[in-house]
Amino acid sequence: MTRIGIIGNDGAMGRALAAIVAASGHDLAGGIDRGGDPAGLADASDALVDFSTPQALEANLHAAIGAGIPIVIGTTGLEAPHHEAIDNAARAVPVLQTGNTSLGVTLLAHLVREAAARLGPDWDIEIVEMHHRRKVDAPSGTALLLGGAAADGRGIDLAGHSERGRDGQTGARREGAIGFASLRGGTVAGEHSVILAGDEERLTLSHSAENRSIFARGAVRAAEWLIGRTPGRYAMDDVLDLA
Repeated sequence: MTRIGIIGNDGAMGRALAAIVAASGHDLAGGIDRGGDPAGLADASDALVDFSTPQALEANLHAAIGAGIPIVIGTTGLEAPHHEAIDNAARAVPVLQTGNTSLGVTLLAHLVREAAARLGPDWDIEIVEMHHRRKVDAPSGTALLLGGAAADGRGIDLAGHSERGRDGQTGARREGAIGFASLRGGTVAGEHSVILAGDEERLTLSHSAENRSIFARGAVRAAEWLIGRTPGRYAMDDVLDLA
């Protein structure tokens, strides 16, 4: 029986994770939230799942390294220094970081990458996402994941081609741009659409999350998959053998 420790257990995702861990027949090694001891949790676990905050990431990575166990990172709002810390940790333990642990979103990103590559730069790409009123980061981690997939398909850098927050006299749409629009309201768990707009035709690839349990289910599957892997940085594509 696999012992899974949850970092960020007091949040909605933490509660969903605890339920899925139990339903999957695994052992919940415990959970911590702000002020908790990640090292102690890591020592009692076979794998960690982190849905906490960017500020806690470094301590959580050190805990996984100290215990020699894999860690799944679903925390969003990460920036360049966080990714550098993940790269460093991945030299010592298996680390899977993703903006979305849903298996459906993982496949969607794969389809977006393929569509962007095959349709070419004449097709404009816009990403629209909606989440509940309490979400604090925008665009969502999933929207950025999908934007990254589109950029990969085109062989371009997302940071240099993204457009966000259009307002006022913006001028014509920049050629080759990947646009983002973020909507917030109600209790929406997650809605994402990638629109590829060509001349006189339009393709929309979308995903709807009806309950947070889909993210928890994917995170537990990722933790199962990580156990026994060699140190390295992995993605949900690897779990579904899409890489």
